[in-house]
Amino acid sequence: MTDIINPRASTPEGQVTQLIDLLDVEMIDTDLFRGARQPGGVGRVFGGQVIAQGLQAAQRSVDDDKVAHSLHAYFMRPGDEKHPIIYRVVRDFDGRSFANRRVIAMQQGKPILNMTASFQVPEEGLHHQDAMPDVPPPEDLQSEFELRQQIEDQVPERFRDFFLRARPIEIRPVAPRNWFRPVKGEPRQASWFKVAAPLPDDPALHRAALAYASDMSLLGTSMIAHGVSWMSHKMQSASLDHAIWLHEPFRFDDWLLYACDSPWAGHARGFNRGRIYSRDGRLVASAAQEGLVRLKD
Repeated sequence: MTDIINPRASTPEGQVTQLIDLLDVEMIDTDLFRGARQPGGVGRVFGGQVIAQGLQAAQRSVDDDKVAHSLHAYFMRPGDEKHPIIYRVVRDFDGRSFANRRVIAMQQGKPILNMTASFQVPEEGLHHQDAMPDVPPPEDLQSEFELRQQIEDQVPERFRDFFLRARPIEIRPVAPRNWFRPVKGEPRQASWFKVAAPLPDDPALHRAALAYASDMSLLGTSMIAHGVSWMSHKMQSASLDHAIWLHEPFRFDDWLLYACDSPWAGHARGFNRGRIYSRDGRLVASAAQEGLVRLKD
């Protein structure tokens, strides 16, 4: 995606309004939805957009008493910003406690993503969770946008507009990395993130916005161990699959901590995990992703 040619996108509120519009899939027939294009977007569609729009389509086919608790998606082809995305929802199961939906995202008659989402009527049960990592609060950290501005002179001119554009998701890394001069390290990273302006009181929208942002940071974690980044010469990277588990209610217009690690990489693939915590230490969601990390000859 590229910079957005839209006057209202010049403010955080405008950028978030544009994100809300992007995730507001249009119903064109029963269980058939159209996802909007990113205004001004060119090239490959951001994977988080396809996941979030697919989740929104699935959520709109389920009764209000059932809440999304997990999704599993496979990317098959890159989406093209020249065309809208059509989402077909298949109602595989509707029970008293759970429901299951299959979503096929298509462009030009070809599937670009398959996703399964599961829903549950909320109930009480056994509970435990991992503790949140001990990290500085977001107020003590610089935003990723500020960090990008500091290395503006290192950015090749052809990438500069994309690299420095404003985004609807604000990210504050705990241990910032230099994308153009990466060094080897332990494949772990943590960032605070949230939407850059308030969202309406719609839990389904907050879940979709988190799904959108969950595709950020994950894949790059596996590259840290090898001293490369998505900007490294001859590095080819792309998401292959993506899974999210939604554990607890949350608001994504308040800070959440995204703690990521990569336990394995090999055969031109990197496996990554993410734990998402609220500021009060609740584990509200988990994510996992395997991606292509091919260092070409």
